[in-house]
Amino acid sequence: MRTTEPMSVSDGHNSLIEVNKLTKKFDEVMAVDDISFNLHQGELFGFLGPNGAGKTTTINMLTGLSRPDSGRIRVAGQECTKNPKAAQHMIGVVPDESNLYPELSGFDNLCFCASLYGMHKNDRQQQARELLETFGLKEAADRKFAGYSKGMKRKLTIAAGIIHNPQILFLDEPTTGIDVASARQIRQLIADLHRTGKTIFLTTHYIEEAERLCERIAFIVKGRIVRIDTVRNLLQPIRQRKVMLISVSNSANDLCGKLATAFTHLEFQPISTEQVRVESAESISLGPLLRFIEDHNAEVTEARRLSPSLEDVFVSITGIEAKTLRKETEKKGGTA
Repeated sequence: MRTTEPMSVSDGHNSLIEVNKLTKKFDEVMAVDDISFNLHQGELFGFLGPNGAGKTTTINMLTGLSRPDSGRIRVAGQECTKNPKAAQHMIGVVPDESNLYPELSGFDNLCFCASLYGMHKNDRQQQARELLETFGLKEAADRKFAGYSKGMKRKLTIAAGIIHNPQILFLDEPTTGIDVASARQIRQLIADLHRTGKTIFLTTHYIEEAERLCERIAFIVKGRIVRIDTVRNLLQPIRQRKVMLISVSNSANDLCGKLATAFTHLEFQPISTEQVRVESAESISLGPLLRFIEDHNAEVTEARRLSPSLEDVFVSITGIEAKTLRKETEKKGGTA
């Protein structure tokens, strides 16, 4: 794996959260290894990495659910390393697994969560009704949470995390394990919350999700941050790269080696048994490739040009193939 020194972006924003040399170890496993970053007021910050990279452990330390072994956490200027409750009134948390009560209705779950933050009865009931309306759950308000679909459960869990109108929202894998339509709705809700001025810390292993939603992203692998930058800066070095995806009738693995020998100015990578990715700094001439493939007893079924994406940057920096993240998602039941 090619590592890159973590780089923070100093762009004049106020730092709402400051993390310095944070470390957490479980027995012999270093879950979080000396990480440092700032979260700016009003930004949507992405924490991108595979399962087991340290994303949830980091959130647990930032929200006071777990104590770091070493390092420092400051939230809105308050020292929270030894006093994690100092800023909890400013924080909303949406865990990767729902923490709501299956026997309570959606409305009662929201009211109960609001009571934990000391909200008065009339205020919490009004806020609960407004959130159920906003999240499209009004018709299910009186149904037990246990009877909700996965997407509905995720939406209500987010509503519970913001019922006290926190300044900072932590979202841990918010779209994992839900259907495509619900995931799309959740992403829209996150974008809407960001537009209202909330500061959002989002963990995910969906690269497309991070690219679509976030302003800055940290890549975390095996407990260490290997790169922090804006999405724009991360994409800048590859914007001029030319990429093409060619679908073939025969084994792409066999073809890749032959293509690489014949076209040394191009880069070839088998994506699947029937797809070859072609990349170059210069324009890719399709004709010679098609003729070569046909001369080797294969048929091209499709050829399309692609725009370089954050996936390419992630693979380049971490050495982890995006398909590895997708397999992990499938294991967790994700379809988003």
